Amino acid sequence: MRILPPYFVDLPTRSGLMRTHLFQPLDSENKKHPGVVLFSEIYQMTGPIARTAAMIAGRGYCVAVPEVYHEFETPGKVLAYDKPGTDRGNELKIAKRLEDYDDDARAVVDYLATHEGGTGAVGATGMCLGGHLAFRAAMDPRVKATVCCYATDIHGSTLGLGKQDDTLTRISEIKGEIMMIWGRQDPHIPREGRRKIYDALSDANLQFTWHEFIGEHAFLRDEGHRHDPALVMIVNGLIDELYNRCLR
Repeated sequence: MRILPPYFVDLPTRSGLMRTHLFQPLDSENKKHPGVVLFSEIYQMTGPIARTAAMIAGRGYCVAVPEVYHEFETPGKVLAYDKPGTDRGNELKIAKRLEDYDDDARAVVDYLATHEGGTGAVGATGMCLGGHLAFRAAMDPRVKATVCCYATDIHGSTLGLGKQDDTLTRISEIKGEIMMIWGRQDPHIPREGRRKIYDALSDANLQFTWHEFIGEHAFLRDEGHRHDPALVMIVNGLIDELYNRCLR
């Protein structure tokens, strides 16, 4: 399915306006589509994130990509996939207040749930930092299906200012179905960390699926040596199945 040229809106949040990039199917002017929040890595709206958003939109969804560090960086700022960009992204990840992450998620879910081109159904997905943010967004009962790709910091409870997040203690608030995607060679989420998250999901009796692949951190990102196109095809199929079943 062809998509409209991407555009953006600036959504009000408690910490200021949040630049949010939108990707929609071409027929959105006369047909309504479910919405999907795509939470980025620590680098914000990079080329790989834009291409992922376009791919999801091309399957018939209105996709919104919020700039996660909007209160710290100028609108449209993209951090580079290099050491300075990585250092800056990791610095801001623990400079931002946890409640501001959550408020940002509410703002974009509010937007998609009432968007004139939407059906009111909302899903979420994210990679790395964005995987954790999608996991927390799933605590909003309006979010019916969530995909978390190599979500960082959940097992260590280290997201946000003070590095003491409450994600695992609030896990029972998740009401929709959730899919967890991991790479076994990912040093950021070791085996014992993944086990901790799996046990928490099981203990909470949530509807979830769990997929581990032979892959490194960020194996879905279509830039750099970690990219695995074969795994991307598999994961895209899993996402399609979940969203088709839960959001349509």
